[in-house]
Amino acid sequence: MGLSGSKEDNMAATNFVETAIHDKCVVVFSKTYCPYCKMAKAALDEEGAKYEVVELDKRSDGDAIQNALAQITGARTVPRVFIKGKCIGGGSETRDMQASGELKKLLEECGNALK
Repeated sequence: MGLSGSKEDNMAATNFVETAIHDKCVVVFSKTYCPYCKMAKAALDEEGAKYEVVELDKRSDGDAIQNALAQITGARTVPRVFIKGKCIGGGSETRDMQASGELKKLLEECGNALK
């Protein structure tokens, strides 16, 4: 763990993250077994959101992507949920935004982020 890895791997991971959050309105960086990741995805599903999921535990570069997320967001934990290129936080924050109605509002601003 930590922020080790080759400079090339870290640059590639950072480029991957930046491209993903630029190209898709809603992106969730997740791990399949993480309960907070499941919480965030459930909140998005309940709102009828269309979103891209990057399951870090299913990728060989998952650790490098997680390091890039730490550099970009200041937190290495998952999930990292991005809407319109901005990190809104993790599972608890996504659920709280759903409860307040703010999540639906952000998704509506995306235009095509609702099913």
